[in-house]
Amino acid sequence: MEQKFDVIIIGAGAAGLFCAGTAVQRGKRVLVLEHGPEPGRKILISGGGRCNFTNRQVRAENFLSANPHFCKSALAQFSARDFIALVERAGIAYHEKTLGQLFCDGSAGEILALLLARCAGADIRLGAGLRDVSYADGFVVESTRGMATAPRLVVASGGLSIPKLGASNFAYELAKKFGLAVVPPRPALVPLTFTGEDLAWMQPLAGVSVAARVRAGTRGFTENVLFTHRGLSGPAVLQISSYLRPADAFTVDFCPAARLDAALVEAKTRRPKAELKTVLAELLPARLAAHFAGTAPLRMADRPDKFLRGLGAQLNAWPLSPTGTEGFAKAEVTAGGVDTEALHSRSCEAKAVPGLYFIGEAVDVTGWLGGYNFQWAWASGQAAGAAV
Repeated sequence: MEQKFDVIIIGAGAAGLFCAGTAVQRGKRVLVLEHGPEPGRKILISGGGRCNFTNRQVRAENFLSANPHFCKSALAQFSARDFIALVERAGIAYHEKTLGQLFCDGSAGEILALLLARCAGADIRLGAGLRDVSYADGFVVESTRGMATAPRLVVASGGLSIPKLGASNFAYELAKKFGLAVVPPRPALVPLTFTGEDLAWMQPLAGVSVAARVRAGTRGFTENVLFTHRGLSGPAVLQISSYLRPADAFTVDFCPAARLDAALVEAKTRRPKAELKTVLAELLPARLAAHFAGTAPLRMADRPDKFLRGLGAQLNAWPLSPTGTEGFAKAEVTAGGVDTEALHSRSCEAKAVPGLYFIGEAVDVTGWLGGYNFQWAWASGQAAGAAV
């Protein structure tokens, strides 16, 4: 039997649930369809199970998009302070880590419980495999949980990242069906892979983490870099990965706190009998220092100044060219998505299809690591929820 609602929301993730809660509070009859067995699966695994739910320093500059101005309206309507206020009213204890990142003291389940409480009154149907979406004097959605109609449809089905949690290209295919352009999706916030000589020297260092600065063009991030069996990961690498295209190179400064070309020559003057690996180990993790020092147990006095300057300069700007990424399986988020030129920035409604909305990761708006993507989910969900 066909059921009628004011709005149908596809996807019970962060954006979909927040949108549903906003619409319910406005007195709307809301249906949420989720093809997975439970709501908020990405929320529950985020932040090591503690959900990095926002960041104190959210700005439009923290997001990537073909239209970098698109996110401004939604972020202004619902800020990080607004979500923090919800968290505090719910009595959820939280703490701040580095760079403004906020995490639950307890578990990510507390954020999911907050979202579900806001949705009280909405019809949330899990395990709802979608069969067809059409338009006939309103949107008609057929799923394994029945047929429903509504004058407004919100697509919050996410992107392609973490397919083991049920990621799909549904949002992109639906956008194309209704004539909306899609910016080609690609993995973002993703570990980088290497081959050949680069991989050969990296593999023995797997597990080593170093505070470093990575840079590509004018974009740079100073956080940890982690060596893996396939290349590099860690926050700084994940951040820069979102800005890299195939064949793009970047540099790593393994000791951003010091100019090593001068520091190593100075150390030679002060401590001529010390070995290079000993000096480097005071600036870098021991395994990394030993690798760059080489196997010869030469004293600093035995190293030419030219060699020390060259090594120091290289360690401050080590050039690297990744050959690929770990793909959507390991990507935190998906870059690209429904073209923002097709949407109204204030409501995320399709310009050419009144009543159709795209929010969250489905849209070509991708945040940095550190709570920014959740804030986009809350803000875009609020924008659509206030408009439907």
